[in-house]
Amino acid sequence: MVFFWLLVLGLLTYVLLQRSVSRITRTPVWLLWLVMMLPAIILTGWFVVNGSEASPPNALLLGLFIVCPILYWVLIQRGRIAVPQTTKTEDNSPEPALPVPAKPALRPIDKDEEAMLQGCFPWSVYFLQNIEYRPQAMICRGQLRASPTVAYDTVKENIRRHFGDRFLVLFQEGGQGKPVFALVPNPQNQTDSGQAHTLTRPGLALGLLLVTLFTTTAVGTYLAGVTEAQLQDAPGLILQGLPYAVSLLVILGCHEMGHYLMAQRYNMRVTLPYFIPVPFFLGTLGAFIQMKSPVPNRRALFDVGIAGPLSGLVVAIPLLLWGLTQSTVVPIPEEGSSLLNFEALDPKASLMLTLLSKLILGSAVAADQAIHLHPVAIAGCLGLVVTALNLMPVGQLDGGHIVHAMYGQRIGSIVGQVARLLVFGLALVHPELMIWAILLFFIPAADQPALNDVSELDDRRDFLGLLALTLLVMIVLPAPGILTRLLY
Repeated sequence: MVFFWLLVLGLLTYVLLQRSVSRITRTPVWLLWLVMMLPAIILTGWFVVNGSEASPPNALLLGLFIVCPILYWVLIQRGRIAVPQTTKTEDNSPEPALPVPAKPALRPIDKDEEAMLQGCFPWSVYFLQNIEYRPQAMICRGQLRASPTVAYDTVKENIRRHFGDRFLVLFQEGGQGKPVFALVPNPQNQTDSGQAHTLTRPGLALGLLLVTLFTTTAVGTYLAGVTEAQLQDAPGLILQGLPYAVSLLVILGCHEMGHYLMAQRYNMRVTLPYFIPVPFFLGTLGAFIQMKSPVPNRRALFDVGIAGPLSGLVVAIPLLLWGLTQSTVVPIPEEGSSLLNFEALDPKASLMLTLLSKLILGSAVAADQAIHLHPVAIAGCLGLVVTALNLMPVGQLDGGHIVHAMYGQRIGSIVGQVARLLVFGLALVHPELMIWAILLFFIPAADQPALNDVSELDDRRDFLGLLALTLLVMIVLPAPGILTRLLY
């Protein structure tokens, strides 16, 4: 069992690294994975050799959890893709971080083009004061004299009219609250007609979906109580795993399609959802899409980020409610229960589960009882867990996008740092969250900025963002004692 969870942790770690840091460093993902997994591998070996009762030396623990994070950081920095980072200029104003990969040094513009560029900044919307030439960008500093949206749209259109698709136009927060424009080489100014099909790769997406359907069906058969001997005698019993498999894939698929369709609405280049099949554990490690173009503005960043969790919840909650009607109440085991113990799930481990289980089961479930979940209820419960993990306000997770869009990149980064500490504290109470708490520390806390990272959201989106964070709290935090005394 120990090696099983070590394998699961290894797969989750690799997927997270592939999605989060592979775009910011040239260091091989497998090397970063090895450094991250080194503490778990060494400690597993220690307990195998010395027994579960033996405690590893404090020196070993301190060495692992100090040296490995430092080595991980050093490896990322040594291979970091060279983009202009936040640096101090002569006037002590930080230079904006750019959300595009490193490209050959920007070709200097001649005098005529510089005059043309200066004409792209009307004094009534953005009074241009100077142009700084950087190795891979031109930083245009000045005074904002109109709303950020009007200024960005005006300058972007002027530059497109004079320079075509030669540059990407970025609008970032500068020092002392003064937004600055940055022009970087456009990596997508040369496209071909077959690129869209290459990007989506429908054959690969369909193939992964079918394989994942098979692996989740096999796991669902086990969750439905079918033994290996029964399955050998009657292979048709594998169909009993379909309710779990279809429910889980619909939840995950709706989550990713929410991202995909919203990105399409903003004309962003994204891949189709790709499922990750595994022949054990839950039958899948989830699904993902990849964005191949910069996010145009914070509104688009927010809409794409929140569309996935809300779409998944719209499907997960009804399936969970129906699954609870088919579930049975059992005593809480002596060794205790948890949020991921589907044979004896303690609904009090989650505020939302407490409310939903009381809504469906009523007085049938008492304070000292747990729930043996139906396979469909298991899929719905996993939908809540996946939603909560994605809503963590850290880096490039959905929650990180939401907080960044609401409060800006700098505040979003601070919130990400605080959230990682809070999740680690929560994991001390709920040990099943410890793996995720550790992984959060290896996800960059700062999200990539949008092209227009200055224009703020409207009140409706701010409300939806707060609602999403409230849902995160309701899923992750256990029910408070005063509520359980009222309900049970």
